[in-house]
Amino acid sequence: MPNLHTRLACACAAFVALGVTTLVGADGPGAASTPAVTSQKTGLEVESVVLRLLEEAEVPAQEAGVVTGVAVREGQRVKQGELLAQIDDQIPRLVADSTKAKYDIARAKATNDVRIRYAQKAIEVSEAELRRSTESIERFAKSVSQSQLDVEQLTVQKNKLEAEQAAQEQQIAVLEAKQGESELNAARAQITRRRIVAPFDGVIVQIYARKGEWVEPGQKALRIVNVDRLKAEGFIRADDATDHVVGRSVALMTEPGGTKNTVPGKIVFVSPEVDPITSQVRIWAEIDNRNARLRPGQPARMMVGK
Repeated sequence: MPNLHTRLACACAAFVALGVTTLVGADGPGAASTPAVTSQKTGLEVESVVLRLLEEAEVPAQEAGVVTGVAVREGQRVKQGELLAQIDDQIPRLVADSTKAKYDIARAKATNDVRIRYAQKAIEVSEAELRRSTESIERFAKSVSQSQLDVEQLTVQKNKLEAEQAAQEQQIAVLEAKQGESELNAARAQITRRRIVAPFDGVIVQIYARKGEWVEPGQKALRIVNVDRLKAEGFIRADDATDHVVGRSVALMTEPGGTKNTVPGKIVFVSPEVDPITSQVRIWAEIDNRNARLRPGQPARMMVGK
């Protein structure tokens, strides 16, 4: 029979073992961290979703010059191609006018075929005269001198060469007209490049260049964003990132001001990369925001349908 001290030692050892087992089971290496996505029967619920812009641009100046006018204000909605600001284009316009005059002259020469028609008519006349002289000799020997016949033959050859020369000169005039057209287009492009226009439909959120200021090529002039379509970005477990995730419908849930708001969308991107620390994959869905109920940077949750 074990004594009292032996029984107490066994009881203490059993208590310590039970405590260690409990601690390992609750917080030990086998315990998993809270996932960023919860699997449900109806789909995947992605938490900590952030709304981002799909279209945004720092619209630059393309040419150096003085800003002669800013046509918009911050907060104004604009259409693609709409004028935002204007850089001084006085000299490019003068160059374009001069180039246009040269092009008009070259085009007039290219379309003028008077010399060709005259040369062809001269050939017809000289050939007819040579033919009459030849027929006259056949009927009456020595009715036309050999020297006269040589002159008429030479005249025919000369007129043919002049016709070829006229055709060649017109071809050159056509090429010069094409060159003039290219130069005119380049001059007009210089005017266009001094127009700072909206690259897409959107809202002007910041104006950097002001009237009277000098800008350099590549310098930011305005900032424009499009909030009609937003990107809802979040993370899911790598195991859930199958090939069938792209194209799934989503329900984006926000609570602005305590009011629940659900907006539909569709998954358009699943990253091929897995985060080595979290074992998660970045995804984003495109959300229709033409009613302007959502704002970029706003937090949300997203339910991905099956």
